[in-house]
Amino acid sequence: MKTPEKHGKNSKYHSRRQARECVFQGLYAMEISRNSRDKTFADMLNRYSFDENTKSFASSLYIKTLDQKQFLERTISKFLENWELARIALLDNLILQMAVCELLFFDDVPPKVSISEAIEIAKKYSTDDSSGFVNGILDSVFKEVVKKNIISH
Repeated sequence: MKTPEKHGKNSKYHSRRQARECVFQGLYAMEISRNSRDKTFADMLNRYSFDENTKSFASSLYIKTLDQKQFLERTISKFLENWELARIALLDNLILQMAVCELLFFDDVPPKVSISEAIEIAKKYSTDDSSGFVNGILDSVFKEVVKKNIISH
């Protein structure tokens, strides 16, 4: 996984994109290091210069994704055709968990934004095929779960 650069206020990246990348990196670090979630996320936050709103969004997304991990994995698994969750690349799995969490639990973020951001993160951090895979799964989750309100927020 590529190492993040310290992003300042003049960054070309949108602050919520940075927050999502920070969360993704924290989720990855948790998987690799097995450090506590608080220490891991504090380390991730130290790599960025976030305002309070962005820090709050990142913290909420990180905590909710971890708290709902099993539920998110079950939800994702429902949309995998001829695949098992264990066969998905770790980076793609984490991107999907974070994005599905955002789709289901963050009403203030338009679903299309959540999907688009996940695709961009997949392009940046994962394989060439990952963005299409992530897009397909998230589009299915959106159409079946979010739009039809099968799972309520």
